[in-house]
Amino acid sequence: MSELTAETTLPKPGPIVRTKVIAVANQKGGVGKTTTAINLASALAAAGNAVLIIDLDPQGNASTGLGIDRAERGRGSYALLAGEASLDEVARPTAIPGLAIVPADTDLAGAEIELVGADRREYHLHQAIQTLPPGRFAYVMIDCPPSLGLLTVNALVAADSVLVPLQCEFFALEGISQLVRTVNMVRRNLNHGLKIQGIVLTMYDRRNNLSELVAADARSFFGDRVYETVIPRNIRISEAPSHGKPVLTYDIRSAGAQAYLDLARELLRRERAESPAT
Repeated sequence: MSELTAETTLPKPGPIVRTKVIAVANQKGGVGKTTTAINLASALAAAGNAVLIIDLDPQGNASTGLGIDRAERGRGSYALLAGEASLDEVARPTAIPGLAIVPADTDLAGAEIELVGADRREYHLHQAIQTLPPGRFAYVMIDCPPSLGLLTVNALVAADSVLVPLQCEFFALEGISQLVRTVNMVRRNLNHGLKIQGIVLTMYDRRNNLSELVAADARSFFGDRVYETVIPRNIRISEAPSHGKPVLTYDIRSAGAQAYLDLARELLRRERAESPAT
């Protein structure tokens, strides 16, 4: 980890005014959603921010990617949604200083069915996050499942904004339109402050004309909501989860790690530009 902190030149954080909650969502699987959640969170933590990841995907890949073995997870996001435990009770530290995680426990797969008949079913995660002490975390990042069911809706209701990883592949833009409709529905009916944080182009291959076409189409349709930083196809990004590490600690010098550091810089720069204080 010393290598990570020594080689990152991210802006240093100021006092925590309020916790920013970001849902990382795309109903299409295999787009780099979990990879983006854990590596962006790691980069923000390396900049000195206290960051919490909530693993809301029953597959539990964010937990695995941060080195938490399935057999050792204990109570996690299911217990949180069910009201059986508070965030303080289920959040646990990771090997990354400043980064904590609420792991996906084994019962999370059944949570969607159980929530159907629950009172205020869309607000369970929101209510849990509201119990956080002020200033405990600068960022809460929610890794959503690859669907638009009740787990994802809970994340959108709890979030200030949505970060959307968009794979540079054919059909990618078709799927994102459904997510945008869901975000708009949640904004109208459940969370009036919800906005799209940005769209991150992932698995970008400069040698492939298709990547260029998808990037151009995304920028034409979504404008400056598409981040300038793109995440390349990179073998180190693919290898890192099998070692229980984000790519930033697996190989800080890799193109994938440097791209996520650039993404964190851009996110922080955009937030400063949007701040009323600026």
